[in-house]
Amino acid sequence: MYDVCIFDLYGTLVDIHTDEEDIHVWEKLALFYGYYGAGYEPEELKSAYRRIVDLLSGGEKRLRNDSHEAFPEIQIEKVFLRLFEKKGVDADQKLAIHAGQFFRALSTEYIRLYDGTREMLMRLRESGKKIYLLSNAQRIFTEYEMNALGITKYFDKIYISSDCGCKKPDLSFFEKLISECGVDKRRAVMVGNDGICDILGAKRAGLAALYVRSNISPEEELPAADHVLPAMDMKEISRILLGETC
Repeated sequence: MYDVCIFDLYGTLVDIHTDEEDIHVWEKLALFYGYYGAGYEPEELKSAYRRIVDLLSGGEKRLRNDSHEAFPEIQIEKVFLRLFEKKGVDADQKLAIHAGQFFRALSTEYIRLYDGTREMLMRLRESGKKIYLLSNAQRIFTEYEMNALGITKYFDKIYISSDCGCKKPDLSFFEKLISECGVDKRRAVMVGNDGICDILGAKRAGLAALYVRSNISPEEELPAADHVLPAMDMKEISRILLGETC
């Protein structure tokens, strides 16, 4: 049925839990900044981080109560760079990225593939499907996490919102992938776990949509997708995308 499969990442292929509210995260990050002469108290650092995120996002509307759900998209490494600058430290981009990745590692309680993810992607590749990623994410986190999980090789092209300056459900994010990859909308499907970002965004872009409710899906009614799975099931996702009958 579909020649092109476009996937969301977190909550669709990758199960992840982060806790950016844990004061121990900010204590350790403050210690890291102190190594380079940027002295912060943990709560001071946390507050400065939030303010800079708001500033760089231009105070734009947030889809949900999430510091990274700002429109337009920001590059999170700029936040970590400004945290150095606020304390008069002349840091470079490399150090800012290192700080951001350290923060990500500190705040990540676990990250893993959903059972059957790799096998599902392998079957799609073997069947000749084009596979793309369209993710609301930060390059400095996601590229490395995908490499560590061993799934980068399955994608023909990867689109990450921090690179593009926009994010789902923004139509321009979908259209960038569709245009650059020469996607025939009639033969393409978006697979995701978010009824607004993934499903509504895909339908507005003229794509079919497969919704799967995962353990980290937003609390929402089941969306009007072409295919709806009430729970994570990689075998069923594979069956649908390959057009197999029961």
